[in-house]
Amino acid sequence: MTSHPHPTPSEAGALPGSLLIKGLRKEYRAGQPVLKDISLTIEGRGLTAIIGPSGTGKSTLIRCINRLVDPTAGEIWFGGQDLASLRGAQLRAARRRIGMVFQEYNLVERLSVIENLLCGRLGYVPAWRAFMRRFPDADIARAFELLDAVGLGQDFATRRADQLSGGQRQRVGIARAVMQSPALVLADEPTSSLDPKTSVEIMELLAKVSSDQAVPVIINIHNVELAKRFAQRIIGMSRGAVVFDGPPDALRDDHLREIYGGEGGLA
Repeated sequence: MTSHPHPTPSEAGALPGSLLIKGLRKEYRAGQPVLKDISLTIEGRGLTAIIGPSGTGKSTLIRCINRLVDPTAGEIWFGGQDLASLRGAQLRAARRRIGMVFQEYNLVERLSVIENLLCGRLGYVPAWRAFMRRFPDADIARAFELLDAVGLGQDFATRRADQLSGGQRQRVGIARAVMQSPALVLADEPTSSLDPKTSVEIMELLAKVSSDQAVPVIINIHNVELAKRFAQRIIGMSRGAVVFDGPPDALRDDHLREIYGGEGGLA
């Protein structure tokens, strides 16, 4: 396994956008860890893909980072804070800077596309403004810019989310994440519900987000070829542990057998 040096928490906090995970463990049932003391350093740039078979802990790892799942033990250092120890207002403030792209899109179906994008600003505006849908003009202008940036165009602004195709919904989800002005973007199986052509387009878009916004993007993905094509770094997981960590061109068939447990996982 290719290893990366781990900075101390204070060093991690000094590196813009860097993420330091130390001894991360998650047990849904006592004594049955889904994550087995994961330690990783992810620099504040580029696209990192996490690959591995279903049930190996990829989604749990992503969801521990933004605390959709509470870790059992360990530290998650980001922006000078241990996210694993935050509660209440401190956790809400930290989450504002972590954009999330979901497998099932997680749009508000009855709202328009532009309203879904503006949901990305909910952590930044007073509750009464959000309730009345009175967002600042600058936020509204930014939402329209992002519609163009993700390839939808302003004709989609007033269309309801439940009228969109899967690929269109995922583009809205990515734009909503960028609306948060994130320092980190997490994507949990963003292509699993999409056809091959749309999957490539979504990966191209996420790579562009990482480059244009100068933020690290971490993607949990089943498709090894897409991971190798778009990621600068691949993390391979098996049975809750990291068994490969390196650049795409270092990922060989023997690594894939270790990750997926046999030839059948290479398809």
